[in-house]
Amino acid sequence: MVIFATDHGKPIYLQLAEWLEKEILSGNIAADERIYSQYQLAEMFNINPATAARGLNILVDEEILYKKRGLGMFLSPGAVAMIKKRRRKQNLERLVRELVEEARLLNISRAELGELIRGAHRGEKGEKQ
Repeated sequence: MVIFATDHGKPIYLQLAEWLEKEILSGNIAADERIYSQYQLAEMFNINPATAARGLNILVDEEILYKKRGLGMFLSPGAVAMIKKRRRKQNLERLVRELVEEARLLNISRAELGELIRGAHRGEKGEKQ
């Protein structure tokens, strides 16, 4: 069970939206499938239903979810591609810029940086000394 952090400054509704995105990217929710209601999420995570609704509405505003009156919310077709595109732009590109800058400060060559990335991608643990 996921427990949302309340001490690091990110609002719970944003953490909930991110959790739902991870569920979607993991394939746990399929296109046009009904998702959890705000009340189900509130009960699952012991949070206020209004907080859960706010997290859901973020995804509705981004057209990742859509509402069917009287039936609930459903995953939009193409949601996975939308999430990947946004996360790549917002998260991955920023992280790569930071990584490259750190490598430059540490005088790590492109080849070394490439090997570090390949090792991380393969799941290797630890540093080579």
